[in-house]
Amino acid sequence: MNDQIQSPSATATTRVFIALAPPDDAKEELARELRASYRAYPDLRWNRIEDWHITLAFLGELPVAAVPLLRPPLAALAAAHRPLELALRGSGHFDRRVLWSGIDGEVEGLHLLTSQVRTIVRECGIAFEDRPLRPHLTLARSRRSDPSSTLEVAAVLTEFTGRTWRAERLHLVGSNIGRGPGPIHYRDIESWEFEK
Repeated sequence: MNDQIQSPSATATTRVFIALAPPDDAKEELARELRASYRAYPDLRWNRIEDWHITLAFLGELPVAAVPLLRPPLAALAAAHRPLELALRGSGHFDRRVLWSGIDGEVEGLHLLTSQVRTIVRECGIAFEDRPLRPHLTLARSRRSDPSSTLEVAAVLTEFTGRTWRAERLHLVGSNIGRGPGPIHYRDIESWEFEK
């Protein structure tokens, strides 16, 4: 394995993950359901709707030079894969601090796609923490002083059932986390349409 890829250097790096993104109308449907919670819990650190995504593999901080290695095999995977039928459903929390919406639909296909994505990452020689997939969309994080807000919003969303939508693109995403005091923002480095 290439040690330069495994450990970030002092040169230019970027924080990277591979994800799916719900279409705008599916996100807006959930955002409408959250309107009262946005007003009732302004101290939660709400994720921007345009940043909502389903992480398949979180790669962490990578040298910028490592990112191009991922492009050809991820493009080939997308070209050989069909879109997945998914839905946003229910809610819950991780460790009383992270509020999420659950994912329903072709979850078995989602797990298979995740396995294929992570195999590509390993074959590119990129080390990452290979945690089990728990399909979800992160909505907000509570402040350490107020973990109960997350539990209360999760209880409100328990019965939420969103419409079915097609995940039609695979996204390679960069984030600015840890690069200043402002909110986290994500940007597509590149994305590929599922074509099969």
